[in-house]
Amino acid sequence: MKKKRQKHFCWTTRKLWRRIARPIGRLWHRIPWHRLAWMKKLNPFRFIKRMDWYIIKKFIGTYIYSILLIISISIVFDVNENLAKFTTYNAPLRAIVFDYYANFVPYFANLFSPLFVFIAVIFFTSKLAGNSEIIAMLACGMSFKRLLRPYILSAALIAVLNFFLGAYIIPRGTVVRHDFESLYKNNQKNTSASNIQLMVDRGVVAYLSQYDDIRKTGYGFALYKFENKKMVSQLNASVIQYDTIAEERYHWKARNWKIRTLKGMREQITSGNELDTLIQMEPMDLVFSKGQQETFTSPELLRYISKQQERGSSNVVQYEVEYHKRIASSFASFILTIIGVSLSSRKRKGGMGLYLGIGLALSFAYILLQTVSATFAINAGTPPMLAAWIPNLLYVIIAYFCFRQAPS
Repeated sequence: MKKKRQKHFCWTTRKLWRRIARPIGRLWHRIPWHRLAWMKKLNPFRFIKRMDWYIIKKFIGTYIYSILLIISISIVFDVNENLAKFTTYNAPLRAIVFDYYANFVPYFANLFSPLFVFIAVIFFTSKLAGNSEIIAMLACGMSFKRLLRPYILSAALIAVLNFFLGAYIIPRGTVVRHDFESLYKNNQKNTSASNIQLMVDRGVVAYLSQYDDIRKTGYGFALYKFENKKMVSQLNASVIQYDTIAEERYHWKARNWKIRTLKGMREQITSGNELDTLIQMEPMDLVFSKGQQETFTSPELLRYISKQQERGSSNVVQYEVEYHKRIASSFASFILTIIGVSLSSRKRKGGMGLYLGIGLALSFAYILLQTVSATFAINAGTPPMLAAWIPNLLYVIIAYFCFRQAPS
């Protein structure tokens, strides 16, 4: 009986397959493929030849290898430095691995990505030049510009990945890492503020005598509303607390409140024990901690900057620098790739040691220049956008000079 069932099943399957496959096959042969040949021109991979794939694989492989090598060394040094703190504060192994180092690695890999790009380009291009492979490519009639195509494609892939990670993924991980550091490394976050005054809406000014970010509670609260430079109402509350479980934003609860409403020469006063109200301010508007701009995604940064500028706040320079730096750092991959290829594509005696040293020096100088320009923007009043792009502008000149000296 089992054999009969198996035969019946196989016969039914073959019959069903014939009924489906034959009409599909007939339809496939009726399609006028010669008329659809123009669609091949829409395929972007038709421009990438075998030689391009060869260089792209070398570039991406060396880039990943350099990241793994340097980040592994960094983790060893970081563990050695922080092991005593982890033991003192009884940090669990799961938190160390998944909350700290799982976010430590992407952050520093993205931060030093220009360095890794430069090292990768110089390392494997010098090796190609030492094996006379680049000489063979150029001798076959290939121009140096054509040789740059796979390098630029690889740099574009890395730039897009770095921007996506830096703008959307890494800020979320940075929040977790900062929370871990405040718990187990004694890097205390700023959780309180005093004498806060900010404009929450047009003609509406809020004041807090003290604010505790842990409890999301403010003390000595006052809200003033002005029309035509005259105060028309005033809300006072001894305690105000942010409602973290409310479905809508800006939801606050005021306790022991009193409202004064001014109408000409008359004054109306109402009071109560508790009042639910909407005030266009949030806890992150009241307390500023070091490195807070790194915990915002790029859309959140843009919204925060525009909101603070509307309120007349001057404490947004570091946020503007961070926003523009994320874009500028992505373009650095192209600039440093061109410099690296131009330096290492010529076969020379002595190997790649000299040019690897030059590459490291230029990469560290780029990262140092980024830090210095950001400091000037915060402390010396340099425009944030200009401060973020100064390293790229200077290195474009170096890249052009190196490109002109490259073999043709």
